[in-house]
Amino acid sequence: MEYKLLSSLYYKDINQYNKLYTTRFTNENTYHFNIKINDNEAFCCLDSQIFSLCDKISKADKYIYALSSQLPSAAITQFAAKSLVDEIILTNDIEGVYSTRKEINLILNDVKKRNSRKRFEGLVAKYKMLSRTEISLNNCEDIRRIYDELVLSEVVEDDPDNMPDGAIFRKEIAEVTTSTQKVIHKGLYPEEKITDYMEQSLKILNNEDIHILIRIAIFHYLFGYIHPFYDGNGRTSRFISSYLLSKNYEYIIGYRLSYTIKENISDYYEAFKICNNPKSKGDLTPFVIMFLKIINKSFENLLDALYKRKENLEKYFSIVSKIKGIDKDLSYVLLQGALFSNLGIDKKDLCNTLEISESTLSKRLKAIAKLGYLIVKKNGRVNHYSFNIDKL
Repeated sequence: MEYKLLSSLYYKDINQYNKLYTTRFTNENTYHFNIKINDNEAFCCLDSQIFSLCDKISKADKYIYALSSQLPSAAITQFAAKSLVDEIILTNDIEGVYSTRKEINLILNDVKKRNSRKRFEGLVAKYKMLSRTEISLNNCEDIRRIYDELVLSEVVEDDPDNMPDGAIFRKEIAEVTTSTQKVIHKGLYPEEKITDYMEQSLKILNNEDIHILIRIAIFHYLFGYIHPFYDGNGRTSRFISSYLLSKNYEYIIGYRLSYTIKENISDYYEAFKICNNPKSKGDLTPFVIMFLKIINKSFENLLDALYKRKENLEKYFSIVSKIKGIDKDLSYVLLQGALFSNLGIDKKDLCNTLEISESTLSKRLKAIAKLGYLIVKKNGRVNHYSFNIDKL
């Protein structure tokens, strides 16, 4: 059953509108938050859809874990790298920031060196850390630190006036506008209010009495509502949501969120609009439901992508195994490069996976190439190798 919007009742039946608001606000299954949206206390009803979506996400996470354990570790590593690149491109794309796979892949190759400043280096480095790093989210200084490392250099490069000019956040008014410059939301103001709301939002995020998925959704909404920076808010809030998903579920899911948001961008923006409406009276349930649907879809898409690749890996390897004189061990890894990666696998990873020297690998790659089954892609100075599936 669809969750009835308070705002849709306002003009139809004011008495029913007031009655429904009171019923929801006073319900024993309602979370109340010490924060106001348009002068109304924010709350979230534990609607049946929320319970159902949380259950679906939990089950999907277990399926992904089981499926991942059946796949070679190299395949999972390659797929994670592919998903990471796609996620960064799409989180930029949502904000109208142009980036390419080649650009992001080059940074991934050089991210440990950090010799020269490249566009999106901070964004790539931060996303690459999702699976293995604890990121503090306890106070406003933590939010600013994430923002500085993630997007500050790109924000300032695009427009120096968007440099945060407050003690932590911005000190002037900021507006969210459409492509036609229509104002659809005004961020909180002044900075004291931004700081106060962010502190309360972080308390909600760290309240373990609330289900983690609901906390992620509520914080994501509140970050957008507060709009603490002049620019880069969307990329920062999506990164935080991705980090929290990676921390609490299979880590690859953190590389899939922006992809699903992009697919459902109209619903995403509409949910912000609904909850920002004063007639919603602080009811954040519609946003939570929408965001959980996006997370659930991310899990479903990931499960489907891994399952199809596993099927194809088995199918193609059964064909390869019948080719006379082919190196089956190397071909199996190269097939993974073709199915699970954007580029393929470089020599270092091939050597580590097969536990052979680089000279031995070179000889075995030449043998595959002679048979016409080797694909080589160059990324910067590094060659990446995969199996020519089309030739099969």
